[in-house]
Amino acid sequence: MTWWYWLVLGLVLIALEMVSSGGFYIIFFGVAAIVVAGLAGSGLIEANWLQWLLFSVASIASLVLFRNPLMRKLNLGAGAADIDTLAGETGTVLEDMGAGANGRVELRGTTWSARNAGSTPLARGHRCVVVRAERLTLLVKPEEAV
Repeated sequence: MTWWYWLVLGLVLIALEMVSSGGFYIIFFGVAAIVVAGLAGSGLIEANWLQWLLFSVASIASLVLFRNPLMRKLNLGAGAADIDTLAGETGTVLEDMGAGANGRVELRGTTWSARNAGSTPLARGHRCVVVRAERLTLLVKPEEAV
């Protein structure tokens, strides 16, 4: 295979990684293709089977050896920041919520989806306290119930 085919393949794979949210998988295949392009362009490897073998080995080896340390270094494997730090915060109810019903709450200047975790209804304009967060929904109770 001509060296510049490998170069194009590597650049396309790296570009695909940049536009996808796959979590650093494709980039290692792109880098391996660029390495093979450099070796094929310099004449060190000419046989097609050897190029494909080197591409496969380099892709998998770099993926196994470098992905986890890269994810840790960039702090990408940790996921979203924990919003449970909102527990205990006081917000304002924006719409009436019966016991166990969903609604909206204003907290820290932002509107949040909320669920009334208490046994008494929450009226619009009253204060509520965040018990905990489930993903992006806050579980709230009336301020005096906590």
